Amino acid sequence: MRLSSLARISLGIMLATVLAFLVAPTSQARPAAAAETAVQPLASGTVSVYPPIQGASTWDRFGQTPPSSHHRVFSNWGYLNDWSVDIYRNPGGTVVSPFGTTTSTGQPVAVRVVTVAAGCATGNLADGGYRIGLEATNANTGEVIARADVMHVDNKPAGITVGATVGPWTKLGETGRFRYSSCYQVNGDTGAHIHLEVINRTRYSCYIGRSANTQLTDLTVIGRTGTQNTGPQQAC
Repeated sequence: MRLSSLARISLGIMLATVLAFLVAPTSQARPAAAAETAVQPLASGTVSVYPPIQGASTWDRFGQTPPSSHHRVFSNWGYLNDWSVDIYRNPGGTVVSPFGTTTSTGQPVAVRVVTVAAGCATGNLADGGYRIGLEATNANTGEVIARADVMHVDNKPAGITVGATVGPWTKLGETGRFRYSSCYQVNGDTGAHIHLEVINRTRYSCYIGRSANTQLTDLTVIGRTGTQNTGPQQAC
């Protein structure tokens, strides 16, 4: 083989290598950068999570829905929510936002509605009521802190629509009793409950560990968002 032919082959291999490097996808480097951003602590501090029911309610009444293992149904920002729990109240209880009004650093918290939909996959409200999704932000900076999905809501007011701003006692609806289905397996009014799911904007939120059938008030802290836990379904 002549020297000129070898030179052409070597040049061709070099050009092919350079071209392959230039067109190679860069997405593999993005998760690392995103992870570095995610672990930065929130400037806003943490936000307490309260029962999404005004007045008295019951945590995991029958011992079947602890947040350490209870199923998580919904996702936000492309991720399955961090933890979930069922909080019980007979039909007719007023459902409210679970987010506190200020952060641990004293920043005001604003809450807006981001989702209003039938909670069950059938799309039929009779099977399980509404899912109302809420987003908590730092009202001063606009920093997004967390979201919560409040499920099995009955008698939703007309004003609870996507984009609406809600306060801590704004009525989102009521606890209700729905027909028995694969989505809602409840017998009797004592089984009526709100299925609550919570997720941080970065890293993971946490719940306060409690025994089954613990009695709650609307001022009982049941979890925290804006925390930097290392995984889902972790206690604070």
